[in-house]
Amino acid sequence: MADIVDTRTDAQAALARAAETLGRGVPVAIPTETVYGLAADATNPQAITRIYEMKGRPRFNPLICHMADLAMAEKHAVFDPLSRRIAEAFWPGPLTLILPIRPESAIHPLVRAGLDTVGIRVPSGIASRLISTFGHPLAAPSANTSGRISPTSAHHVAEDFGDKLELVLDGGPATVGLESTILKVEGETIRLLRPGGLDAADVERVIGRPVLRNDKAGATIEAPGMMASHYAPDAPVRLDASDVRPGEVLIRFGGKALAGEDSAALVLDLSPSGDLAEAATNLFGYMKQADATGARSIAFSPIPATGLGEAINDRLQRAAAPRG
Repeated sequence: MADIVDTRTDAQAALARAAETLGRGVPVAIPTETVYGLAADATNPQAITRIYEMKGRPRFNPLICHMADLAMAEKHAVFDPLSRRIAEAFWPGPLTLILPIRPESAIHPLVRAGLDTVGIRVPSGIASRLISTFGHPLAAPSANTSGRISPTSAHHVAEDFGDKLELVLDGGPATVGLESTILKVEGETIRLLRPGGLDAADVERVIGRPVLRNDKAGATIEAPGMMASHYAPDAPVRLDASDVRPGEVLIRFGGKALAGEDSAALVLDLSPSGDLAEAATNLFGYMKQADATGARSIAFSPIPATGLGEAINDRLQRAAAPRG
């Protein structure tokens, strides 16, 4: 089993150990405000290969590079004026920007999956401190087996990877609970490639421009989280349920009871008060809890598609998608 080190007890010792491990080309699981990430030196091809192998992740699916700050990001990517405005407004935070890679960047092409762009995020908290300590960008997809439910605690990570992983930094539960929102600026247009922990409406309000949604049917993979089947538990997922079938787990929203609840294997409520931020924080943890029951299926009651509900519904649709 991986060694779990609590960053809240002795942050300096935890950071030093993590930096030493990363320096050997060994991935380390780290806490971020979104979900836990499987981090490795973005300039080291052997380390990046280990990420793909540990996750079982297709190599055509690019990785997000995490930077300590905007200054570090500018050394690796070309920022147009609009992307810079967005970065300055929302970094550090749950936002990834897809940007042209600088020719002189040391980020290895494996990270970019053959694209001439790179996904960049500046996280907050201990993750940012680790990148500063280490001195290199960290490629850090979610710390879970590819396609499965994303981890929001150190326990989730250790449970998934077991002995495959050497070190997990424990920073407590993820506060956002959803992966970052991914945006790409094309000229004067802002495109949403993946909804996430930053509400696109907040970007529209601050920047004063609309954020255009992707046509999912024809979308090519140019950023993480765009595969049709993703974030999936073992049990089949049934969406927009109006009732509960015998033996199902029900994950509802807003304190609204459904017909047949008495026959459910388990009933969970993402947010009894109808708070979408609370629902986002609880989503992956509740999915793991539901899956652990061994239930025949997991039913979700309808969740509003506004605000963070857009990202929640995106994850649920991918969790419910046919699996290849």
